[in-house]
Amino acid sequence: MSGNIKIAVVGLGKMGISHFSLVNAHPDTETFACDATGFMVDILNKNISAKIYKKYDEMLDRQPLDAVVIATPSRLHGPMVRAALEKGIHVFCEKPFCLDPAEAEELSALAESKGLVNQVGYHNRYVGAFQKMKEIVDVGALGRITHILAEAYGPVVLRPKRQTWRTQKAEGGGCLYDYAAHPLNLLNWIFGAPANVSGSVLNSVFSEGIDDEVFSTLQFNDGPTAQLSVNWSDESHRKMTTKISMIGTNGRMNVDRQECQVYLREPVAELPEYKKGWTVKYTTELTEDPWFYLRGEEYSAQIDDFITAVRDDRKGAGENNFRSAAMTDRTLKQIMDDSVGVTPAKPQSSVKKPTERKRGWFGRS
Repeated sequence: MSGNIKIAVVGLGKMGISHFSLVNAHPDTETFACDATGFMVDILNKNISAKIYKKYDEMLDRQPLDAVVIATPSRLHGPMVRAALEKGIHVFCEKPFCLDPAEAEELSALAESKGLVNQVGYHNRYVGAFQKMKEIVDVGALGRITHILAEAYGPVVLRPKRQTWRTQKAEGGGCLYDYAAHPLNLLNWIFGAPANVSGSVLNSVFSEGIDDEVFSTLQFNDGPTAQLSVNWSDESHRKMTTKISMIGTNGRMNVDRQECQVYLREPVAELPEYKKGWTVKYTTELTEDPWFYLRGEEYSAQIDDFITAVRDDRKGAGENNFRSAAMTDRTLKQIMDDSVGVTPAKPQSSVKKPTERKRGWFGRS
């Protein structure tokens, strides 16, 4: 694709503003925006030159676009993504992808049938330490992995407070979808979909009617058992911290955003720089400098990956495509169902009919 890519950021809340800043700074873009909140639109109109729409349908009908970045509340992702795909527009969507795994599969098939670039914002896959983690597992350096601990903690809900969309189950909020999705997506990336989920507990700490902590056990086919431990009411962490720990027959590994710690009983030929005993690699030495830095290099990298995929016509390219995100949507649903005692359904051969698109799209993200 030649010339500037016409791309719109939809939803100008916390993540949307970050994405807008990155997209607007990219050398290959002409940027637009859309948000239903009049106050936000009025403020931005006074300070930026980008065209801002208040209605998503109107923008899609009136503004020729190559791509959209969707950062609205989770329940709106599905219909918004569908509307863009049906117009032949490439889509980056924030996580979680869809609240209904069947809808996630439908949209994956639709994007693939149209040859459109599709990506979901699981930014941890762009963190150098987690990328090294996957490489170490892929070459078998730990031997047979027997057990995993996947954790995420942070200070989101620390007292009873008024509700937002993130603290309403119907909107796709709660600790499960907002926090647990991150370590689960990393597990899916490396081990695929779990065969079984058991012992799932979704507890409220300060919230009413929504989970603040999540615990579950995942069993992978012919693979390890993983314990999931997530809590967004933990002020001992200054900001969200995601960590994966693994134990295998040839050693163990502890990985977070800052570093990748590996202990090997015996060295392996595929990783000559890793000797017997402990080796520590820091994200700073595992990561290339970003083209533009905002919040973290992983956020810059994922947006650049999406934009360059659109520019270079890399159809469906990218680590975080809709198919991979749909697997995480299924895993989230497994945990949700297990926590309330729902028996897993047998695979369905029929495809769910597309959800009718409604007017009046979204609030702030």
